[in-house]
Amino acid sequence: MADAIYFNASIYTVNKDDSVVDALVVDKGKIVFAGKKEEALKRFRTKEQIDLGGKYVYPGFFDAHCHYAGYGLHLSQLDLVGTKSWDEVIARVKEYAASHPEGWIVGRGWDQNDWEEKTYPTSDEINALFPGRAVYLERVDGHACIINNKALELSGFDVKERMKSGDVLLKDGTFTGVLLDAAHDAVSGTIPLPSEKMLTEALLKAQEKCLAVGLTTINDAGVENYVGATNNVVKIIDSLQKVGLLKLRFYMMVYDDTSKKYFLKNGPLITDRLKVRAFKYYADGALGSRGALLLKPYSDSPKSIGLQLITQEELEAQAKLCLDHGFQMCTHAIGDSANRMVLNVYGKILAGPNDKRWRIEHCQVIAPDDFELFHRFSIVPSVQTTHATSDMYWAIDRLGVYRVKGAYAYRDLMKENGWIANGSDFPVEDINPLYGFYAAVSRKDQKGFPEKGFQPENALTCEEALRAMTIWAAQANFEENEKGSLEPGKFADFVVLEKDIMKIPIEQTFSVKVLSTYVNGEKVY
Repeated sequence: MADAIYFNASIYTVNKDDSVVDALVVDKGKIVFAGKKEEALKRFRTKEQIDLGGKYVYPGFFDAHCHYAGYGLHLSQLDLVGTKSWDEVIARVKEYAASHPEGWIVGRGWDQNDWEEKTYPTSDEINALFPGRAVYLERVDGHACIINNKALELSGFDVKERMKSGDVLLKDGTFTGVLLDAAHDAVSGTIPLPSEKMLTEALLKAQEKCLAVGLTTINDAGVENYVGATNNVVKIIDSLQKVGLLKLRFYMMVYDDTSKKYFLKNGPLITDRLKVRAFKYYADGALGSRGALLLKPYSDSPKSIGLQLITQEELEAQAKLCLDHGFQMCTHAIGDSANRMVLNVYGKILAGPNDKRWRIEHCQVIAPDDFELFHRFSIVPSVQTTHATSDMYWAIDRLGVYRVKGAYAYRDLMKENGWIANGSDFPVEDINPLYGFYAAVSRKDQKGFPEKGFQPENALTCEEALRAMTIWAAQANFEENEKGSLEPGKFADFVVLEKDIMKIPIEQTFSVKVLSTYVNGEKVY
């Protein structure tokens, strides 16, 4: 006797044989059979028989790198994604301020690379418009912001003290209002924290969006320091899962020092739906804001090589701490210099092949001689394939024609260990995992540009792209024995799509609709 049989579908198991079956039998939230319907009916009696109408079933999708809690809060803040000019940003700020008359004006999503005038703006207009109200507008990548004088005053941030650090942007010796990375973090940390109620609402609102696009497991890549500390956010998520309000599964990377100390003392948190066993670090900033740390200066800014956010000595000390206490180490590295530093530190501490599954988040620009280090030290490349198709319009300007060949090199990275994990980095990119699937295979934007794809030699196949957001993403979390494929003994997490993304033309895949999403055998969308 089992709870249910799901049949009349093309079910992609994503097992070792890549078999496609037409029936799943589920009992107590787990798969007990995956194969032919006729055999299933001989072996099992079920309480429910669910006809999937000839549609297409895949393992529940993973987002291997995103910022879930932040995304949920951003849903109720000022949205600046897609703005085409600073004037449009100002117009949205004014409109938002009129309907939200109190408190800080907090927004996110502008990208000067999308504007005709691609230089950073200055805060003159927001100073004039809001002399008595704090304005904080974060760049799309979360590595830069522009603030007005009131926000500067309330934060207590000393611009003069930071002028030599490179993370405060000046124009003719005057502060522009733009802050990068560490300076940006110093100010963002002074924005009033959301209440526990606000955060709870944000987490549940984000869940609706995730389930609607087929996501069942979320890797929160460094939970922001909300409600006092990351570990408090983790406790809220755990409590919401225990009462059945939060259906998603989470793999969480701890970022702030207070929470790292908490988990070092108490050990990892492991439940069926929540795992906290990874620590997050930042080696550098982002390429779009010229904060990524490069071996040689930016091609379009010859005086800058970017920003180093942690010393090699400190990173090495943290690596020893992770190794000694059994925590997975996950380090943000964008530029080729940052990646080389992290690879060398990991190599020194790990000292050869291993199964620690330490990750580099983004791996965006790799020097030619450094790819093999991923294999030598068993390092997991955790990438976001939509970054390639978002950045391709200006990446060559930043890097030049030769260095760009080592950027967004997903096939080259995959070949080192035979697998790769893919996420979106939402809210930096769109939340829909099928956008990442499409970008990985086509290397084009959704208008079909460029015609032959951006550096198409680094495209993935459909099979590889699917694995990167299912079983390989699970492997990056040490979860390949419990989810990521549709096999007996694993959680019944799966998604039903209207079309077969493995067979339709690739240019149709990003618009395919999710018909239903299941977690633990429960239909949650």
